Amino acid sequence: MIETISAQLRRLESGVLVLLLSTMISLAVYQVVARNLFDTGIFLGDALVRVLVLWVTMVGAMVASRNDEHIRMDLLTRFIGEDKKPAVKRIANAFTCLVCGVFAWHSYLFVLSEYEVQVLAFAQVPAWICEAIMPFGAGIMCLRYFFHTIDPP
Repeated sequence: MIETISAQLRRLESGVLVLLLSTMISLAVYQVVARNLFDTGIFLGDALVRVLVLWVTMVGAMVASRNDEHIRMDLLTRFIGEDKKPAVKRIANAFTCLVCGVFAWHSYLFVLSEYEVQVLAFAQVPAWICEAIMPFGAGIMCLRYFFHTIDPP
């Protein structure tokens, strides 16, 4: 049962990433072509592309963290013995969990302040909606690296 739910969530996460990335690339290409060839473009299209960059970044980081495939500095593991690598990996995963947790908390406070002040990102879209992916994504990554600390993949 858990494996089925996990597989469905992986597919959903990957599908959202593909949809966001495709939309971002299509919109950016359209904006460039429309501007250069027809002196036009989608009103506030550039602002939407900037928001999509943030969402693609955070969802992509979530996808990378699910199998511990996130970028890492592993110079130390090249010089230590095989017997010490699991402990070093657990320490690195715990540190990553801590950093993601701090980022999740502070981005939550940031999004909350944007909500309270009612800042607009573009048109009538509130900034907090565009930025809500930060605490959500960081929280998911924190949880995943917590699990990776307990049981490294």
